[in-house]
Amino acid sequence: MKSLSNNKGDLILDAVIGYSLAGNPRGWTAKMIERINLLSIPILALDVPSGLDATTGEIYNPCVQAAATMTLALPKTGLVKPDVKQVVGSLYLADISVPDVLYEEMGINVPPLFLNDTLIRLN
Repeated sequence: MKSLSNNKGDLILDAVIGYSLAGNPRGWTAKMIERINLLSIPILALDVPSGLDATTGEIYNPCVQAAATMTLALPKTGLVKPDVKQVVGSLYLADISVPDVLYEEMGINVPPLFLNDTLIRLN
């Protein structure tokens, strides 16, 4: 982990914790989040910032402070809560080609979102 602060880059891609977060990040994961938040490099969170509950929007400690978040398929409910902008940054929705029939089987009515583009800015 020591080499992380010595590297120069243009962007950090956060994909440390996925959708199943339960409580504060711990151990190596917490240390990694703390270290990347100290760097002066923009962070792009993939699907949800590590340390944010994707369903409730609860911000755990530590939590990635993303400049932008690219969520996949549909926006997670926690990403659109009023208090999460500070960790989500700019929010984008990306197409991952989920078949319409899957949404239908789940009882979710989803309009055609990606007719004109595969990436949509949500805020």
